Amino acid sequence: MALEHPITARRAAVGGLALSALLLAGCATVEAPPPAPISLGADPAAACAGLNAPVPASAIGLPSGAARIDSATWVDATPLSVAERGPTPAARVNPATPAFCRVLGRIDPLDPAAPPIVFQVNLPASWNGRSVQYGGGGFNGVLINAIGLPPAARFDTPTPLAQGYLTVGTDSGHQAKPNEAPQAFALNDEALVNFAHASYKKVRDVSVALAKRAYGRAPVKLYFMGSSEGGREGLTMAQRYPEAFDGIFSRVPVIHWTGLQHAGLRDGLATVGEGWIRPAQVQRVHQAVLAACDAADGLADGIVADPVGCRQRFDVSALRCTGAASDDCLNPAQVKAVQTLMSPIRFSFELANGLREYPGRGPSGEGVPAFGPTGGWAAWWLGQAAPAFPPVQANGIAWFYGAGAIQYFYAQDPKADLRSYQPENHLPRVRQVSALMDSTNPDLSAFQARGGKLLLLENLADYAQSPYAGIQYHQSVVARLGAASVDGFFKLYTAPGVDHVGSGAPANVDMLAALTGWVEQGRAPVGLQLVEQTVAAPFTVQRARPLCEWPQLPRYQGGDANSAASFNCTQ
Repeated sequence: MALEHPITARRAAVGGLALSALLLAGCATVEAPPPAPISLGADPAAACAGLNAPVPASAIGLPSGAARIDSATWVDATPLSVAERGPTPAARVNPATPAFCRVLGRIDPLDPAAPPIVFQVNLPASWNGRSVQYGGGGFNGVLINAIGLPPAARFDTPTPLAQGYLTVGTDSGHQAKPNEAPQAFALNDEALVNFAHASYKKVRDVSVALAKRAYGRAPVKLYFMGSSEGGREGLTMAQRYPEAFDGIFSRVPVIHWTGLQHAGLRDGLATVGEGWIRPAQVQRVHQAVLAACDAADGLADGIVADPVGCRQRFDVSALRCTGAASDDCLNPAQVKAVQTLMSPIRFSFELANGLREYPGRGPSGEGVPAFGPTGGWAAWWLGQAAPAFPPVQANGIAWFYGAGAIQYFYAQDPKADLRSYQPENHLPRVRQVSALMDSTNPDLSAFQARGGKLLLLENLADYAQSPYAGIQYHQSVVARLGAASVDGFFKLYTAPGVDHVGSGAPANVDMLAALTGWVEQGRAPVGLQLVEQTVAAPFTVQRARPLCEWPQLPRYQGGDANSAASFNCTQ
């Protein structure tokens, strides 16, 4: 790993000790003691302002331009507040934030036509010696400020910054622009590579250099936490840059990226014309799924605990209209659309790491509210209107994202005909993008050997991506390294009834504490609980469930239906 040139001999000596500590921390059998808090000094605002010098390219472990600092500003503390509306439940919570140093900057590209990588590094006045890098979402293009709640966090948990972590975020190397498709950046090769993997490693290295500049040492432990696209980024770091992070939490990752985008196209095309399913019909399917599967875990509570078993109990063809069309049944095209959604998409050729198919989605969560007035199928698959050509915001997110990805990433033509597109006609490019974007490499031996720990959480009512892709990935790692070996560094958990963004059932858990305990004290997570909270202080817990390690699922044993103690994890 390239190191920043030291400013003084004293800092060079301290930095050398920090590097030694990092190397020790990477060993599976040696754990560095928790670092003592380090202060920014008697005048933290002045210390913050002194961080405005560029970070040289030599401090970045990949071919790169230098990192320019646009501003280094001392930010006053802010109190907790909760917004009335937000794109996700967690986004409504604006946690209390301590005073901190906010460093904004950009990493210059090598290609003059490529955009810079914008980043934000937040340095607390009293640093605990650790860092947390946040992942992004969607196609990124928006700076992640890394001051809010990390993925799946309880609403009443202090943020990493409030706990003394240095926190890091980036836009992944491109900036979203008004009236431009969010996938358009992919037409530039360097921007695509940055989005795929390089930007997160480059920003990580810049944050280490800034920590050394501010506190006189590198972080002793580095963590990465991401959801959706950010979850893919976390898995990518474990696979491509195993030395970069000590602990990674990946939630609902879009892991099999190429399969997902093609599934978004396929599933959207299935709803064109007579195949589009109206909101009242969505609720009819949702209620039919609950009737068939809700009570299978011993409790009828609106949560399908075992969606895999539900596939054997629920048959959408039973909802086929036998008389006049109505909101209480589905026409043949709608039945076929649902069957398409629940079926794997198969490729006639191998993608990265030998994969040939992407798993289907459902059942469960069809009518779950996710954000705003709609969720479940309505948000992710169907939208408020049948697929348009080109896609529009009223369409389902999977169509809006997948169709755009097909045009800009694979066909490399913004006007490509989505109805006639065939991946075989773009085979070299599909394989090229798959090699860049798909985080499906099962060989985590290097990450394991350096002592890394990985937690993966799949929400089983997710229609933004298939939770079974993450389950299949875990199975591939087990097949590669062996179950006993994998259990020592990589754990897979599932949350029944929970949507992509954390709605529908208990979804929140303090994964940062679980991860740090495993990394730093060797305590594997045990007894974790998911909670469902009111999105208003004091964030009262309404329901709780045990967070079960796959393939176990929660089963009701009797007692208070809202208490985790009333459930056991059973296979």
